Amino acid sequence: LIIASLTISAILVFFIVPLTIVVFIYLTNILLLVYQRNNELKADPLSDVWNSVRKTIASFWDIYARIWHGYELHGVKNLPEGPGILVYYHGAIPIDYLYFLSRLFLWKKRLCLSVADHFVFRLPGLRLLLGVTGVIPGTREECLVALKNGYLVSISPGGVREALFSDESYQLMWGNRKGFAQVALEAKVPIIPMYTQNVREGYRMFKERRFFRQLYESTRLPFTPPYGGLPVKFRTYIGKPIPYDPNITAEELVEKVFKGKFLFSFQTKTAVQDLISKHQTIPGSIWKALLERFDKRRK
Repeated sequence: LIIASLTISAILVFFIVPLTIVVFIYLTNILLLVYQRNNELKADPLSDVWNSVRKTIASFWDIYARIWHGYELHGVKNLPEGPGILVYYHGAIPIDYLYFLSRLFLWKKRLCLSVADHFVFRLPGLRLLLGVTGVIPGTREECLVALKNGYLVSISPGGVREALFSDESYQLMWGNRKGFAQVALEAKVPIIPMYTQNVREGYRMFKERRFFRQLYESTRLPFTPPYGGLPVKFRTYIGKPIPYDPNITAEELVEKVFKGKFLFSFQTKTAVQDLISKHQTIPGSIWKALLERFDKRRK
């Protein structure tokens, strides 16, 4: 009984914060359902009639971000007034991205649409939340329509694979993905790189094992659970936009990432890598990330 109790306690310590975040997300969806029923709303989830409840949700997550991670957002001035594509590094849990969405809405009253993996839409009981917060499957057509309507659209080219198999070395795992660059060229919009400092120190995955990698590659489902949830310092940095250039191809945009220039697929990848190199200790250190909560010089 003692061994079993200690084992259960250890498991809870490792997973209590990620589980708490899941609970909060479902409570957020319940709040939206209550709001919808009380106001008899049948409007498009992206319409402005949802803004009051969006503000309530954003305020909750922003308070959580301030208290638990001392969250800071830098470089909002780099976001274009009109449409654009935000490209970011995907942590084990994209809670930093949720913090960004919340603060952006509170500061600018602006909704950023989020491209998510298909498995997200299979999760039960989150349909309304996904709609109101602007989560989309991310087909080329949907992204182009969103950009044409003036929205910011965000995507993590590494996606679930990067969340599961990247680590404290902050390796980008984009493979040959360049669809976002093609969309940006077709829509004639800039690409803006974004990165959150210490996101891997806050939440981590267990070391990659061949079995779990093969399982993911065959099913495209994330079977490996994240752990951690330490109150390390989070700072999100938005880099300078990479402007639309009619004389560059999507391949060249991606290729420039590896050549150490700026990003549009390659160009974009380099930009994200530059943000990581500038703002992140590599390999990441949980101890240093915790101490940064008290480093007043970085304010």
